[in-house]
Amino acid sequence: MIHAYEFHGSHIILDVNSGSVHATDPVAFYAITHWGISQDELGEAFPGEDLTGLFEDIQALIDQQKLFAPEIQLSTVNCQLSIKALCLHVSHTCNLTCDYCFAGAGKYRGEEALMPFETGRRALDFLLENAGSHRNLEVDFFGGEPLMNWPIVKDLVAYARSKEKALGKHFRFTLTTNGVLVDDEVMGFANREMDNVVLSLDGRREIHDRLRRTANGRGSYDLIVPKFQAFARARGERNYYIRGTFTHFNPDFTQDLYHMRELGFKSLSMEPVVCSPESEYALTPGDIEIVKQEYEKLALELFKRRGTPAAFSFYHFNIDLKHGPCLHKRAAGCGSGRDYLAVTPAGELYPCHQFVGEPGFCMGDVWRGVTRPDLRAAFSCSLRERPSCRDCWAKYYCAGGCAANAHHACGDIRGVYEAGCGMFKKRMECAIWLAAQPHNPD
Repeated sequence: MIHAYEFHGSHIILDVNSGSVHATDPVAFYAITHWGISQDELGEAFPGEDLTGLFEDIQALIDQQKLFAPEIQLSTVNCQLSIKALCLHVSHTCNLTCDYCFAGAGKYRGEEALMPFETGRRALDFLLENAGSHRNLEVDFFGGEPLMNWPIVKDLVAYARSKEKALGKHFRFTLTTNGVLVDDEVMGFANREMDNVVLSLDGRREIHDRLRRTANGRGSYDLIVPKFQAFARARGERNYYIRGTFTHFNPDFTQDLYHMRELGFKSLSMEPVVCSPESEYALTPGDIEIVKQEYEKLALELFKRRGTPAAFSFYHFNIDLKHGPCLHKRAAGCGSGRDYLAVTPAGELYPCHQFVGEPGFCMGDVWRGVTRPDLRAAFSCSLRERPSCRDCWAKYYCAGGCAANAHHACGDIRGVYEAGCGMFKKRMECAIWLAAQPHNPD
């Protein structure tokens, strides 16, 4: 299977099963997309073109299984319990009242709560007990707003570090914060202990303040931006992301990315809003078409800025064409419900943070372990168990997409969130094109 497309004068061919990407001229593009055509027929389509060696070169790529590679024989994902990552909800409360928050202002359809140290310690022990051969273990301090339970975060990091050497494990910590409570002490500790920090900012002041407000209704932009700038500088402009959400109010989200770059940030991410289609901020079909155009604009702009002081990285365009993820990872997806779980302040286990509080998706708790093997098996399906994805060219980049988005869109974790699927494929076309460009534009 191949996926062939043109992007602003470039002719790109992705061989789906091998992952090989070929940037071609129009003649080779036509020959590959019409493979089986004779040299005489190709000569008629492109009179005057020198076709010497073209068919031999294409056949060589086929022989090397870099074109029209055979279908990959996927095995069923191993359902044996082996955990390598936890999302610790240390706080089910928040100091912002973001309108679009899928967590319902941080409470996840429940009551406000803070995780006690004993529960967090047990969660870390659960991870260590079930990590199997995984040496590197990931823990994301999440909420709500995790800084509202900051002493527990520090205590849990210290506890985890005390266990590493004896057990031959290494913890990698991430902190996700809205920034309101960031101060010098938080930055100092995070820069010593957190492998990554995710800082929530939606871009332009008017965009950010429209939906990300404090309890008294005031926008949070002026409060958090100076803190985020100091945080990024203190981390040496490495190992952080500014993470925004775009909605119906800013489908032209590239303007927000450019604004964030002007603020000094270099590692950026923007995600489409996840919400009910009836919400005033939900993306409409018309918005989604704008978003696709914006991805194209962004790819061209990043190409233009490459190697200049104005360059920045966009998380969803960061792909490695030479040393990408292994086949198992490409077929199995993000690992939610399988080797990645979310833990509530009460110690309940969920497939991921987007399922927390959803009836029917509690998988157990950190004391008893996973008590719903049926749910674990459901989340352990591979691409071969997703017939709707079988003929999709992007299947090895998304592994079927986000289970939570599919569940919320169509009531089936193995279903397809059509709008998200369309945006993802456009994003991947742009990312592949950008990664395949060898030089800066003129």
